Amino acid sequence: MGTFKAVVVDKGDQGYSCGFRSFDDAELMEGDVTVRVTHSTVNYKDGLALTGKAPVVRRFPMIPGIDFAGVVEASSHPDYKPGDPVVLNGWGVGETHLGGYAERARVKGDWLIPLPKGLSAAQAMAIGTAGYTAALAVIALERHGLTPERGPAVVTGAAGGVGSVAIALLAKRGWRVIASTGRPHEADYLRGLGADEIIDRAELTGPGKPLAKERWAAGVDSVGSTTLANVLSMTRYNGAIAACGLAQGMDLPTSVAPFILRGVALLGVDSVMASKERRFEAWALLERDLEPSRLAAITTTIPFDEVIGMGAKILAGEVRGRVVVEIG
Repeated sequence: MGTFKAVVVDKGDQGYSCGFRSFDDAELMEGDVTVRVTHSTVNYKDGLALTGKAPVVRRFPMIPGIDFAGVVEASSHPDYKPGDPVVLNGWGVGETHLGGYAERARVKGDWLIPLPKGLSAAQAMAIGTAGYTAALAVIALERHGLTPERGPAVVTGAAGGVGSVAIALLAKRGWRVIASTGRPHEADYLRGLGADEIIDRAELTGPGKPLAKERWAAGVDSVGSTTLANVLSMTRYNGAIAACGLAQGMDLPTSVAPFILRGVALLGVDSVMASKERRFEAWALLERDLEPSRLAAITTTIPFDEVIGMGAKILAGEVRGRVVVEIG
């Protein structure tokens, strides 16, 4: 098959580097399915990998990109044959296994799912890990027994990828959504996705009380740290918050008060190693409830050559919604 174009990050005596180079098929890692990548996307974790701002990449050299969509070129896996459209999210791809910022990828077939019939490859990457994680969070809240009748749902990091999709999904499913953002100029955008109320993230970022006034029954948090602590302190009796990110930090300066005095639940959401059954459930929800018009409203498309620069932008909070990268 020869060589193909890829983004490669490396670490040596000169420090961390990131750039395009020609990659040889012989350098691809072990796997039973080879995919011609057509689209990828840029998540917060991809920004960390592209810039080296955090030790996301744990093998060098590495092709970053934790998501991709494409077409099977070769397969010895029983579930896939050449020509099949497929999607990959997570599994350490772009961190420990060569990832999606390349024209070709070789992975384990068990990591793939068929491209949902109602979505194009570009739409699947407009959703990406961020949107798929949002779906897992919504499912976790509803599995916990929460319904819109219990009260509103808060979404932090609302203008980001997880937040944007979470708002759209929750609104579609009948929730009154409170969107927390540090970008007040995005208010119209958030209302267009289904948010009923916009609050400034400053209300949630400072040191909080162990318990505060009850404001919401449920929430999706992609921020962590003091934001999550404040969100928990304001959650109604027997409510729950689905935590799936750490944009503000990995710490959680809270107390046991919300848990033992209000019965609040903190639901952890992991998208990287989620079972195939959970993945199918999340993608079925997205295919059914994420309206194409709202998906289009949160999506920006860029050519492959611009992906490296997008890494710094997403870390700086300059990216609204989702970014699709056209690879091939």
